[in-house]
Amino acid sequence: MDILKYTEEHRIFRDSLRRFLAREITPHVEEWEEAGIVPRQAWKKMGEQGFLAMHVPEQYGGLGADYLYSVIVNEEMIRTNHSGLAAGLHTDVVVPYIAAFASEEQKRRYLPGCVSGDVITAIAMTEPNTGSDLAAMKTTAVESGDEIVLNGQKTFISNGINCDLLVLAARDPATENPHASVDLFLVEAGTPGFEKGKRIKKVGWHSQDTAELYFSDCRIPKANRMGQKGSGFLKLMQQLQPERLVCAIGAVAAAEYMLEITIQYCKERTAFGRPLAKFQNTQFEIVEMATEIRLGRTFIDKLIADHMEGKEIIVDVSMAKYWTTEMASRVADRCMQLFGGYGYCEEYPIARAWRDIRVTRIFAGTNEIMKTIAARFMGL
Repeated sequence: MDILKYTEEHRIFRDSLRRFLAREITPHVEEWEEAGIVPRQAWKKMGEQGFLAMHVPEQYGGLGADYLYSVIVNEEMIRTNHSGLAAGLHTDVVVPYIAAFASEEQKRRYLPGCVSGDVITAIAMTEPNTGSDLAAMKTTAVESGDEIVLNGQKTFISNGINCDLLVLAARDPATENPHASVDLFLVEAGTPGFEKGKRIKKVGWHSQDTAELYFSDCRIPKANRMGQKGSGFLKLMQQLQPERLVCAIGAVAAAEYMLEITIQYCKERTAFGRPLAKFQNTQFEIVEMATEIRLGRTFIDKLIADHMEGKEIIVDVSMAKYWTTEMASRVADRCMQLFGGYGYCEEYPIARAWRDIRVTRIFAGTNEIMKTIAARFMGL
């Protein structure tokens, strides 16, 4: 029995999205990989077709759809084999902060654009010297009358170049308790004192416009603080659970995609007069990978169901994030081996998939941090 109950409407949505991606996205991926960024028009097309921020309530321009629509988008985007159009980051990581914590005025101002693709979002937590230690961030937010003055630097910010709206984590230096000093702020691109640095050149994720961001006496209205003063760290902890779930969903989908293209290759490629798929070693490798992927899929589907029921899954999702990304990395390496020398050539899709999966063990909290979180909740 299937864990997740997809309806006919979900299936229609998936089919429509898959056709859209085949027509509007996949043909341009190579161009975007070379350019190091996805054009804003692609985001706009996604929004026009209803494939962004589907969960946003109808009064703000969204569909008010359930979480399975987000799962579908994340899975199908993986099959395009590129990272630049980070719909999952926008829809399931950043926009939920706005939907949950922004003022009513801010929701009406920003959410319709998030749905339509006119407003591309990013979240800025990581700093050059802090990494996963959010309590040690150095970017400051100092009150000055009716304004907040921001100073500091963020790095590894996905959508950093394209972003129109930023959810920024910063701290009040006057508050000694590091966890009580953190707040979240909405910062618009173009605000004086907010500058986007150069796109970071990375080993993988070439089409993703990852950048450094700089704040130098950047003044924003005090109303741009989301929620009560000092509540930012708690908000981050609340929202990191779904972020890590998205990461795990993507890892399983990536493993499924890599195995699919590898099986097809092994059926077509011959050695010693017969297809690679007919060799016992190839069969054993494929069956072992398929088994691990099936285990990951079952784990993830159960967590998706729990998340939709509002259950607290901090420990399980931490375990899932580390295990699925490690599993997908193993799958990538084994698939690359079955492709042989051709797999190391850029013209074969496994090359990019192998290169891009590696960072999933680092972002959204390193896998070492995931194990630490789980250990703490286990009383270790």
